[in-house]
Amino acid sequence: MKAMICRQWGGPENLRLEEVDRPARKPGQVRIAVRAAGVSFATTLVIAGKYQRRPPFPFAPGTEVSGVAIEVDAACKRLKVGDEVVAVLDWGGLAEEAVAHEVNVFPKPKNVGFVEAIQLAISYPTSGGALTWPAVLDVQKGQTLLVHAAAGGVGMAAVEIGKILGATVIATAGGAHKAAFARAHGADHVIDYSASDFREEVLKLTAGRGVDRVYDPVGGDVFMQSLRCMAVEGRICPIGFAGGTIPQIPANILLVKSIAVMGFNYGYYAGWSPHDARFEEADRTFALMERIRGWCEAGLCKPHVDRTFRLDEAALAMRALLERKVTGRVAIAMA
Repeated sequence: MKAMICRQWGGPENLRLEEVDRPARKPGQVRIAVRAAGVSFATTLVIAGKYQRRPPFPFAPGTEVSGVAIEVDAACKRLKVGDEVVAVLDWGGLAEEAVAHEVNVFPKPKNVGFVEAIQLAISYPTSGGALTWPAVLDVQKGQTLLVHAAAGGVGMAAVEIGKILGATVIATAGGAHKAAFARAHGADHVIDYSASDFREEVLKLTAGRGVDRVYDPVGGDVFMQSLRCMAVEGRICPIGFAGGTIPQIPANILLVKSIAVMGFNYGYYAGWSPHDARFEEADRTFALMERIRGWCEAGLCKPHVDRTFRLDEAALAMRALLERKVTGRVAIAMA
């Protein structure tokens, strides 16, 4: 089979399309004929050797795929050959075939294409878990939710899910095109942070009260300014640090406003964090994925792929991400 292979740490241009052996399928695993695969900012960190896990060389990067189950181990109970699925992988997504543990494989919504479905592996459950689980943001009807980087993969999902939950969603995005994209996906208010100070705009929109919940994939100064436009007893969730800087949280602001910081790492539940909890958390993750599938089939979630690339163009896809030229996600579509 063909796969994009990483043989040394570096940038996307170091990847090479190679003919390699099919990955071995272990007990409890499913073999998938890949129809589409996702690339993300995290993928670029993995191939650079800067992520929390380092796969052994050589490997095909990529942690999210959609496709058709072509082999199902006898120990698997939920799946059968021929099922259309989305899956989370440890790595190996940028290939014509992939294997995944059954706990990481889920039915694809009937009304979502294979290309768009790549977002249901990680982006939507990341936002869904962060927004709905009681120990994290636990967004309730009538609350005000601030979503940063709302034109990105997880940001777009957070806007849609926030609206499903009944929140008033304030989105931030950079530039008129991305602001329009966030509005098209349901945001009640959109702030173009390249043209105005989002902190001031948020306080205006909330009559000085501030927001109840903040979903932040950016970090750095965005996180710090978010703390200063939050309501008393608000919650803020750092999802990642796409801005490049990890904030140092001033505890005095947390104290004065009774603010809680709730971190959320979906990798803990999906199996690609330092502690692999995918098996003990399988029921919880499956329930979340079924809820998301229901939202999709009801037309409430509309995953968006900005552009598709061929497998041999994976480096171009990653460069588009790094240069911030993407709304929603990009996908690798297999021939």
